[in-house]
Amino acid sequence: MENERYRSLLTPAAMGRVDAAAAASGIVSFGLMEKAGHAVAAAALKLYPGALRFAVLCGPGNNGGDGYVAARALREAGADVELYHLGDPARLRGDAATAHALCPIKGSPLHAYAPTVGDVVIDAIFGAGLARDVPQEVASVIVAVGNAGVPVLAVDLPSGLDGRTGRVLGAAFRADHTVTFMTRKPGHVLLPGRQLCGRVEVHDIGIPWRIVMQQAGQASMNAPAAWAAALPALSAEAHKFRRGHLTVFSGSATATGAARLSAEAGLRSGAGLVVLASPADALNANAAHTTAVMVNQVEDEADLADYLSDERRTTFVLGPGFGVSKKIRTFALALRNRRLVLDADGITAFRDEPHALFEAFGTGETRLVLTPHEGEFARLFPDVAADDALSKIDMTIAAARRANAAVVYKGADTVIAAPDGRALVNENAPAWLATAGSGDVLAGIIGGLLAQGMPAFEAAAAGVWLHGEAGARLGEGLTADDLAAAIRPLSQPAVP
Repeated sequence: MENERYRSLLTPAAMGRVDAAAAASGIVSFGLMEKAGHAVAAAALKLYPGALRFAVLCGPGNNGGDGYVAARALREAGADVELYHLGDPARLRGDAATAHALCPIKGSPLHAYAPTVGDVVIDAIFGAGLARDVPQEVASVIVAVGNAGVPVLAVDLPSGLDGRTGRVLGAAFRADHTVTFMTRKPGHVLLPGRQLCGRVEVHDIGIPWRIVMQQAGQASMNAPAAWAAALPALSAEAHKFRRGHLTVFSGSATATGAARLSAEAGLRSGAGLVVLASPADALNANAAHTTAVMVNQVEDEADLADYLSDERRTTFVLGPGFGVSKKIRTFALALRNRRLVLDADGITAFRDEPHALFEAFGTGETRLVLTPHEGEFARLFPDVAADDALSKIDMTIAAARRANAAVVYKGADTVIAAPDGRALVNENAPAWLATAGSGDVLAGIIGGLLAQGMPAFEAAAAGVWLHGEAGARLGEGLTADDLAAAIRPLSQPAVP
C-alpha cells in the first residue's frame, strides 16, 4: 500500500472529491484535519529540533486549518510558536473555523511577519488548490523568507504552486520539506514544482484507499509495477529472431555515432538481433565500429523496400543523426505497418506536415513511439504546446491521442502517455543524463523492448525507467558511450 500510495497522483480537484466522498461515508472531516495538522507538527519537530521559533503562516481555507492544528500541537509540545494569518480569521468557515477556535495562539496579520535567524516557516497559506496568482501580500512574504534563507516546511504544496501543473503562480515558496496527504499531486512531480517542494512526505490521514482510488485518474508515477507484466519472457527454444529484430537507420559518413549508440542500447536491452541500416558512404565507418551489431546497406527507397520484404524485420529506430530531409519522411511513411521509434531529426522532419505521419500510423494497434524534447514537441504539436491551461501530463496525453502513438515528452520530468489516456511521470533520471547522445540511447532501449514484443506504451515507459536506472548506476560524469554499455535488461522469468 505504501508503494502504491507513493506512485499514485491525484489532481487537487480529484483530492477535493476524495475529501467529499470521505465525509459522505461518515468520516468526520475535522478528524482528518486534526491528523493532517499533527503530521505537520511531527515533521517539524523531527526535522528541526533546534528551531528557535516556528512561524506558522495560515491561509483563509482548509490549508490554513491544517496550520492552526499544527500550531496548537507545536505549542503543546513546548515549542516557541508564532502565528500569522492571511485575511480575517473571523471569516473562516467549517473545519478551518473550528481549528482556529481551538488554537490558543493569538495571531498577527501575515504582512507583520519578519523572518529572523532561527525561524522555521510552516507554510499553510494555500496548498495544492491555488488556481490564481498569489496576492501581493503573500508574494512579499515569499520574497522576504527567500532572502532570509530560513527553512520552509510546506503543508500539502508550497504556496504559489499550481497543484495541477507544477507552475508558479506569481511567486512561490521554495520548501525544504513538504508534507502532503494520501497521495502526491502533479505539482509535486512536474517542473518547476518538483524543484520547489524539497523532500515530499506522503502521510496517510485515514481515508480508506478504496475512496482514494475511486477518484484516481490514469496518471501515476513510472515504476516497474506499471509495465512489469508486459516484459518479454525468454523460453528454452528462443533464438535471435524470436527475441526480436531491431533495425536502426544510420546517418551519413560524418554522422554515424548517434545510430550506433541506439543500436548498442537496443542490443543490450534484450533484442536478439540488431542491424544498422546504413547508406553506402557510411558502411565502412559503421562496420569498423561494431561487432555484435550487423550492418546492411539501405541507401534509398528501393533498398528499403527490398529490406522490408523480410517480414521478420519488425521494429525500427529512425532519426538519430539521420538529418532532416525528404528521405527521412519517405522512410518513416514506408514503415507505417511496422513498429517505429521516431526520434530527433525524424520528429523535426514532420514539422510542416505532421498529419501525414499521424495518418500513416493512425489506425490499428499503437505502432509508433515519439520521443520529443520540448522544442521538438512544439514543432509537432504547436497548438498543444501553446495551451497554458494544460499541464505537461495533459499535453502528452493530447499528443498521444492525436498521433495514435506512445509519446515520451522528455525532460527532467519526462511524461509518457498512451492514446487511451494513460500517463506516467518519470522521476528516477539523474540530472547528469543531460549529455549528448543520451536521447539516442533512450530511443534504442525503447526500440529493443518493442522488438521483443512489448506494447508501445509499456516499452516506452520501461525504456525511460531503464535509462534512468543506468544513469543513476553510473554516476555523474557519464558519457553516452558509458550509458549504452550500462543498460541492463529486465525480463520475466524464463519459460521452460
